[in-house]
Formats: sequence, C-alpha cells, structure tokens
Amino acid sequence: MARSIPTEKSEADVLEKTGQRTLQIGADNPIRISSGHRILHHDGKCSRPHGHNYEISVEVTGELTDEGWVVDKGVVTDIIDAWDHMFLVEEGDPLVDAFEESGDGDALVVLDHPPTAEVMSVLLEERMLDVFPDTVSDVSVSVRETGELCASY
Repeated sequence: MARSIPTEKSEADVLEKTGQRTLQIGADNPIRISSGHRILHHDGKCSRPHGHNYEISVEVTGELTDEGWVVDKGVVTDIIDAWDHMFLVEEGDPLVDAFEESGDGDALVVLDHPPTAEVMSVLLEERMLDVFPDTVSDVSVSVRETGELCASY
C-alpha cells in the first residue's frame, strides 16, 4: 500500500529536516579491482611485484543534495576504478623507469608512500573528499587486500 506525506508537511519540509545521512557502497557486495604493487623496502615476499583482487567498500555521510542523494555512486566508482588494472608503486621505485622504458608507463600509479592497503584507504578517502560536494561531512573507505587483511581509515 502506497504511503503519502501528510498534507500539513511538504516533501521539501521533510527532506530539509532529514539531517545527515549515510550512504554505504559495497557493504555486502564490495567494489572489486585488480591491481599490482610491491612494498619496496619490505624484508619479506611483499617486496616482489605481485597483485591482488582488492575488495573496497565506502561509507559517505552528508546532507542530501538537490538530486536526492548523499553522493552519486558513479563518482565513487570512477575514483576507485582509476586504480583497476594498474600497478601501484612508491615514488623512487626503479619499476617506474622499467615501466616507462617498456612503454607501459601509463599503467602506473606512483604514490608518495608505500602502496599498502592502509595507504590506499587514506588516499581514496582524500580523493573522494576532494571531489565530493560540500554537503559531505565524512568518508570512510575499507580496502580488503586478502581474506585476512582489511584496512580502513
């Protein structure tokens, strides 16, 4: 049975009083990207080039926009997809030169810090906050690198 807003309240009045809302993207079905990386100064096997099928979920809190949402999900997925099928390295990694010499320089994402899941979650949050509307007050990104390792900021 359809419900309608009582006549003494308009939809605009109701929406104006909703306050902060939280949009969850990927909570039950994470956004998946495949990316390579290595941790250059690691003493273990993570110093070798390898890849992961990352699972990423995002929570965005803010006021509803005129479009009726907190943020456009497409903007969130565009930011994450920029790292899909890319190789993430830290500035100064000799792989930067190797990729460029091989003609695959456009497959690199060069970061100022080691490309760990922890750093990835921080950088994705910052990139989202940079492009989201001022109505957004908080962003939380979780990056699951393996079934055992998940980082959020």
